[in-house]
Amino acid sequence: MFLPKTILIMRPSMPNRFVALLLIFLMASPAWSAVPLTPPELPEPGHPSMSKSQQEQLGLKAAAEVYKQMPVLPDSNPVTQYIQQLGNKLVTVIPPDRTWPYQFHVVQQSDINAFALPGGPIFINLGTINAADNEAELAGVMSHEMSHVYMQHSAKQAPKQEWAGILGALGGLLGGTAGALAQLGIQSVAGGVLMHYSRGDEAQADAVGAIIMYKAGYDPRAMADFFAKLEKMVGNGGPQFLSDHPNPGNRVEAVNKEIAHWPPKQYLPTSPAFLQAKQQAKDIKAYTAQQISDGAKTGQWAQQNQKSGAVPPTAQDTAEPASTAAGGTLTNVSYQEVQPSGEFKTFQGGNFSINYPGNWQASQGQNSVTIAPPAGVAENAIAYGVIINLTQNPNSNSLDQDTQAVIQSLQQTNPGLRIYDSPRKIQVANVEARSTMLQGSSPVQQNGQAVPERDWLVTLTTPAGGLLHLVFIAPENQFSQLQPTYQKMLDTLQVR
Repeated sequence: MFLPKTILIMRPSMPNRFVALLLIFLMASPAWSAVPLTPPELPEPGHPSMSKSQQEQLGLKAAAEVYKQMPVLPDSNPVTQYIQQLGNKLVTVIPPDRTWPYQFHVVQQSDINAFALPGGPIFINLGTINAADNEAELAGVMSHEMSHVYMQHSAKQAPKQEWAGILGALGGLLGGTAGALAQLGIQSVAGGVLMHYSRGDEAQADAVGAIIMYKAGYDPRAMADFFAKLEKMVGNGGPQFLSDHPNPGNRVEAVNKEIAHWPPKQYLPTSPAFLQAKQQAKDIKAYTAQQISDGAKTGQWAQQNQKSGAVPPTAQDTAEPASTAAGGTLTNVSYQEVQPSGEFKTFQGGNFSINYPGNWQASQGQNSVTIAPPAGVAENAIAYGVIINLTQNPNSNSLDQDTQAVIQSLQQTNPGLRIYDSPRKIQVANVEARSTMLQGSSPVQQNGQAVPERDWLVTLTTPAGGLLHLVFIAPENQFSQLQPTYQKMLDTLQVR
């Protein structure tokens, strides 16, 4: 501000005209002293030769092998539910057209590690949860793994012709062909089913992970700090994470440079849920890598997971209500096969939670959750269960109008679906909601004909202004048997 006067005193011979021009230039050039701050945006992930559906298929098959060769906590475990809740929170910042059907699971391994499979399945070791000093560090590890999926790093590593062999090998593993992956030069699941990432992949996952963290409200520097902490442990043998994720170098400096021009914000503090989950994680038995490798050879983990109810993720999250989803049919399904158990477990989503029968399965898609008995699901359709959908920004501020929009959307994808009982006001989760009974055709067939189906639509507004709608589904002649269970599920719904 006083620079021109100082120049006059120090250099009295400087022409006054030059000083005046210098003053005008400095006053008109604020860019010298401040760079504009702009919010970060996720990059274009690219287009590898492997399709999205192929990546999802590969990930699901690999995940099934994980459950054979590693001890995995069931989704009903409180620690897993916390990890899934945190993961779902991070997923919401990814644009719908670029996201994946992310799955989050916890491995009972003491080593500090995490890995992502193509298409969305992500596994976090108990050792990683125990090593995190705060929620932001844990969110950093998860965001980093999510970025490998988002950027499709595994799909970009192998030429198109090799993927057929990889998928075939995974199919062979599921059928009992041991060592097929090893023959392809890929690690077995017990050592971490993933292709080794390059340093460039790691640097990119750090950068994209930082953006995910920032958008979700977490300090991106916590991710770099956690990785720096792991580097200091190398002298003591080093965590497994560094073997699977080569250090691209100067991680802390790179992240600080990345966020230097982002607008400052008030980052989220560590939540009580993190502290509780970390305490619970310490009380769970964790195994070393050697113990897990030995147990995989004897089939110990497959038996343990089956006994605990830990089941691999499935493709059910692409299902749609009613049989009009192409190709979805079911025959010879008895009520005993889909009958809900008396015991309930809890699904924790980023914006809601709900209890459901313990013998049913919950799976998450991009913006929806499907809860259904395995026997009640066909390809691209479900005949029993509930589909829960969240719309972040509904087109209307009227619940009645939004309900009509949902009905019209369902009718567009389900020709023949009609209103059986008009929308009426009810109370759900301490807020006003709308209940609508619909009637259509079920994926269940008798004598080659689809049986009638009852769909119970419930719509309500979330505290954040989104629209949550649930569709409870069953064949018409069995809906009355399942309605008490559906009502019980609805009574446990909590939105936030």
